[in-house]
Amino acid sequence: MIKNVSQVPCLGVSSPEICRGTGCYFHRDHLEQRMSLTDAFVHIFDRLMNNRAGPGQAYIPTDVEHLANMVTHGLWILPSFGGLLWLLYWSVNDHQFLSACVFGLALFTLFTTSTIYHALSYSGKLKTLKNVFHIGDRAAIYIFIAASYTPWLLLKDMENWGVQVRWLIWMLAMMGISYQYMFHEKYKWLETLLYVIIGVGPSVTVLAMKETSGLYELTLGGITYATGVVFFKCDGIIPFAHAIWHCFVFVGATFHFYAISTYLMGHDVHKQMPIVTDTF
Repeated sequence: MIKNVSQVPCLGVSSPEICRGTGCYFHRDHLEQRMSLTDAFVHIFDRLMNNRAGPGQAYIPTDVEHLANMVTHGLWILPSFGGLLWLLYWSVNDHQFLSACVFGLALFTLFTTSTIYHALSYSGKLKTLKNVFHIGDRAAIYIFIAASYTPWLLLKDMENWGVQVRWLIWMLAMMGISYQYMFHEKYKWLETLLYVIIGVGPSVTVLAMKETSGLYELTLGGITYATGVVFFKCDGIIPFAHAIWHCFVFVGATFHFYAISTYLMGHDVHKQMPIVTDTF
């Protein structure tokens, strides 16, 4: 950073000595003003977030970040419940009903658990309950990933792979939940790795499904989640990083909800698509 403004030549002046000799106050004042605005911006930027959390510690958001975290998921609690009812309304057989329940309840639980946790965290009270919901908030992500794949693995024709991958993805989700309970915030790299494995691994099977309607929206949702993970890991680096991650979550969930309700539910789909008759 420049310590002495007078050492900087003004526009059209070749050396600091000439600038000082000419007494070019206009350019020095202008530069001082620009430096003041930059310092003010940096100060405001720093106040919007706290320092990055250390190993084994949770990031502590600023007050405005707390509010952003609550709003960005709290606004989607009622729409997600309405989405659950919508999917149930269009279900025409047992497999569609089960798919609607699994995905719709997981979506509603994700937004509700997240909002409650961030509200408790902002209040600074009921710390034990806050810690329970913090673990629940992370566990809900594992459940939601598995629930997002379940309708496709249950209703699309994938021969024997559908049954096997369904069991695998829910076993991985239970492993993730167990990790959260036993090692919460201890090995953050492992947490992220589990999210990526559970989120990306089964996509290979889904890409191999015989009838590919809905694959485009499913892929868009996956790309949205994957991009959001970058912000999920940027608390203390980018202001409102967690709230931005929340935005990627509801956008990705919207893609998947649209695909499920359009291509997997209803009488038309029932006529066009063979219903898998194996058990869960």
